[in-house]
Amino acid sequence: MKIEVLTSRVHGKGVFALCPMAASETVIEYVGEIISMAEAQRRHPHDPSNPEHTFYFHIDDTRVIDGLYGGNASRWINHSCRPNCEPVEVKGRVFIKTRRQIWRGEELTFNYGLVSDEPLTEEIKAKYACRCGAKKCKGTLLNE
Repeated sequence: MKIEVLTSRVHGKGVFALCPMAASETVIEYVGEIISMAEAQRRHPHDPSNPEHTFYFHIDDTRVIDGLYGGNASRWINHSCRPNCEPVEVKGRVFIKTRRQIWRGEELTFNYGLVSDEPLTEEIKAKYACRCGAKKCKGTLLNE
């Protein structure tokens, strides 16, 4: 095992490296139940008390991976505006790969790149506030 889930300073739980990893190394596959976009909208939110927090990973315009059901540690990887990993889609499967050398004990992150159907107002950006702590943090999980 290369990773473990621990409490994160970024947000809630996070995924941390148990050993050094090379750049471009596959860390884990983002898995869960593959559902339609309509089913994801029907299930939303996973937690009514925190509706912006989900374990959805959009594969394409019609399919979503719901990591709440059948998911693994990958669902706990937090967002960062300066990520050390990136998701790579291969034939409908999503793999989390390192973007650079990772050190033992380092928290793994990727850019969520969330998209909103609503206009990007300050209120909407605040609903998806970023807590990554990067020097050039955008302040939101949303793509601008």
